[in-house]
Amino acid sequence: MSDRPATPVLDRVNTPADMKALSDAELGQLARDLRAETISAVSVTGGHLGAGLGVVELTVALHAVFDAPRDKIIWDVSHQCYPHKILTGRRDRIRTLRQKDGLSGFTKRSESPYDPFGAAHSSTSISAALGFAVARDLGGVVPEGLGDAIAVIGDGALSAGMAYEALNNAGHLGKRLIVILNDNEMSIAPPVGAMSSYLSRLYAGAPFQDLKAAAKSAVSFLPQPFQEGAKRAKELLKTMTVGGTLFEELGFSYVGPIDGHDMEQLLAVLRTVKARADGPILIHAITVKGKGYAEHRPDKGHATGTFDVVTGEQKKTPSNAPSYTKVFAESLIDEAARDPRIVAITAAMPSGTGLDLFAKRFASRCFDVGIAEQHGVTFAAGLAAGGLRPFVAMYSTFLQRGYDQVVHDVALQNLPVRFAIDRAGLVGSDGATHAGSFDIGYMAALPNMVVMAAADEAELKHMVATAAAHDSGPIAFRFPRGEGVGVELPEHGTPLEIGKGRMVQEGSGVAILSFGTRLQEVMRACEALAQRGITPTVADARFAKPLDRDLVLDLAARHDALLTIEEGAVGGFGSHVAQLLADEGVFDRGLRFRMMTLPDRYIDHANPRDMYDIAGLNAEDIEAKVLSLMGVEVLGKRA
Repeated sequence: MSDRPATPVLDRVNTPADMKALSDAELGQLARDLRAETISAVSVTGGHLGAGLGVVELTVALHAVFDAPRDKIIWDVSHQCYPHKILTGRRDRIRTLRQKDGLSGFTKRSESPYDPFGAAHSSTSISAALGFAVARDLGGVVPEGLGDAIAVIGDGALSAGMAYEALNNAGHLGKRLIVILNDNEMSIAPPVGAMSSYLSRLYAGAPFQDLKAAAKSAVSFLPQPFQEGAKRAKELLKTMTVGGTLFEELGFSYVGPIDGHDMEQLLAVLRTVKARADGPILIHAITVKGKGYAEHRPDKGHATGTFDVVTGEQKKTPSNAPSYTKVFAESLIDEAARDPRIVAITAAMPSGTGLDLFAKRFASRCFDVGIAEQHGVTFAAGLAAGGLRPFVAMYSTFLQRGYDQVVHDVALQNLPVRFAIDRAGLVGSDGATHAGSFDIGYMAALPNMVVMAAADEAELKHMVATAAAHDSGPIAFRFPRGEGVGVELPEHGTPLEIGKGRMVQEGSGVAILSFGTRLQEVMRACEALAQRGITPTVADARFAKPLDRDLVLDLAARHDALLTIEEGAVGGFGSHVAQLLADEGVFDRGLRFRMMTLPDRYIDHANPRDMYDIAGLNAEDIEAKVLSLMGVEVLGKRA
């Protein structure tokens, strides 16, 4: 296409094998071509641009030196994998990224043998790479073979405890393993904590640091002044820590910091490491997130919609309704302005959860703990035990990482921690790895826990107020990604009565009990059913735990059929309703009961409407389910 950049060297590369014939100068040009192609592709699809631009040279160098797919290159989180996908036989589909039936925005084992391990949550790469290394040494057999294992992990991901557990185990085992620390001083938000400061001190002023025993010969590739600098840096580094770097103390040979955008330097170091390494080695590469296009933006181009390459302007469809996330943030600010005990905790997602707005107003009461959900949850438990009113704002998919702490440190001790669960339900282009499918089930299973779901943005405002006022134990409320439905918002939220739902529409024959934002689709289904002379009763449960027993049993007593609907997996709200009905003997009286939940499978990326079509939870599906419950035949077939 004429609007695509000229990429003469990239045009010659279909798989990494084609790179073996390229000169080092041509590899440098390949990196320039690859950066241009990545920008062009993401301008069409949207996606995580900044991370990929920061590792373009590193991606080229890794594939030029190592032999994927036999050598396993594992990208932590894998936001940065778009250039990798372009080089590994997927360039012809790169403009389908994150689209229905297109390429995943993350590495995915079922997509390509060049993706040896699927990722999307952070800090898993070292553990997985160590698994491959041990499997190799114990004679494991996979179709592509088992060679070197290389983990590429960012400085933000290195703040998570799992990364240190893996480093510690790898140092103990002593296997040949290559870890590349992609240090761009930027995860989604600027990195926080002592580790970020430590890495910055390692880099301080030294253009090229000690290559250690495994990479000594690489120094000869450097200009003479840099060779002297490397020797001085070694001595400097030794004075900064007791007995060497943290990584050396964990059993790794440490190489770096090196310039992650200098192709000559990268090739020299990687070739030497490949030839010489005989144990675990960590290469510390300094990179710039968004390099060559978005490095001057506040978020370095972390996530973007489609955009104009020349101007950088994003192409967004305007909306008249605020996002659920913004409503949550503004509601929390309102409550905090009237209650100095309210504090907020996020795990490296201040902008994604809206807490960046909270932090602007209450900087001393907002805590970004980094990519450390486990710590964040227990930290909140300590805050609650200390008499504060903590709100933990996390995506549903990331809260899973702190579940043991939710169980043991919060629920078991009955501490009043408030969980604001963002991105509930199906989230669109990020796909199955980011879907909020399981939180209803995993939270409602816990004794002492209160679980709510907002049907619209006004209900969310009331639920924030409910959580703020609830001091008798833990409480959670969930809400989806994206814009609300445009309902009028109250000036202040009003606390709800715990465990009480609300009637939305009175009808007869069949009752629909909705939990969460599928209520909008329920009402659309009711409009279609009205054309058939059918008027269901509709209620908004509001609470999955405790259930509104009176409401559920009243609906069951007054109707022939009862249908529950939720944006969650089997085992959640509907299962709790079924348990109540069974315990009360309602089924013995002939009630027809059905549950509409997410199906028992992972749903690939698409826009949310398409994902809910696949899940069978849109208005048309609800209409068909009601007709089936009532025994109505449609077009000669039972609905």
